[in-house]
Amino acid sequence: MPERKHPDWIKVRAPTSPEYFRTRALLTELKLHTVCQEACCPNIGECFSHRTATFMLMGDVCTRNCPYCAVAHGRARPLDPDEPRRIADAVARLELQHVVVTSVDRDDLADGGAAHFAATARAIKAIRPATRVEVLVPDFKGDEPAVETVIDAPVDIYNHNIETVPSLYRKCRPGGRYEVSLGVLRHAKAAARARGREVLTKAGVMLGLGEERDELMSVLADLRGVECDILTLGQYLRPSREHLPVARYVTPAEFAEIGVAGRAMGFRHVESGPLVRSSYHAWAHVN
Repeated sequence: MPERKHPDWIKVRAPTSPEYFRTRALLTELKLHTVCQEACCPNIGECFSHRTATFMLMGDVCTRNCPYCAVAHGRARPLDPDEPRRIADAVARLELQHVVVTSVDRDDLADGGAAHFAATARAIKAIRPATRVEVLVPDFKGDEPAVETVIDAPVDIYNHNIETVPSLYRKCRPGGRYEVSLGVLRHAKAAARARGREVLTKAGVMLGLGEERDELMSVLADLRGVECDILTLGQYLRPSREHLPVARYVTPAEFAEIGVAGRAMGFRHVESGPLVRSSYHAWAHVN
């Protein structure tokens, strides 16, 4: 099958700004990984130019092998105990007001890396107390104590991606379960409230993998059912010929329509567009 060409609305310009190169150099200096680079994000130029990045914890090798994802998979390396400090250093040097911290899946760890997320949030807040910390976490295999470990840290937004509709999980996300991901978001909200805190929850969905419109709207209803506050919707882009093909390109107009429907369902904020990714414009989602 010939490679499907990207429509015009998918194309982005190569980054050229001085701030882009400064951010990239700092990340290299501190030996930090970002999902911007590892997942080939199309918005890397814009985000780096705004001196922001989504830091990726616990290495650049994932223990799962989702066929849509560009991140390498295999045997992960031991955790680096100095990584939280280096990320906090980068946040301070970039003077970030909002930082997103994510990770590869680490199913080899008893807590899935929850304690490492918590340590990173504490390190950031220790050096920049006013910086909002958003964590984009894996499903921790549904382990509620792991979710609570992250909630007990000074995080402001708890983000976990649903990724796609339930009927496509076996094909697109074989290492995950839809009900488990919903449960993670539900428990994060409940655990925060039990501690007298109001932590915003957030989730993202990729479009163009073969989902039907009614399936997508059902997912949005499920997310509101677990009181998810913030929603991101973006186009799936095939990283290489070895990954899942794009079933269709969703038009900007359709993204706009779905965004309107999501806001009508009660989401506090919906970011919906072809190039939207989980942390795209994240600093604006809580304003």
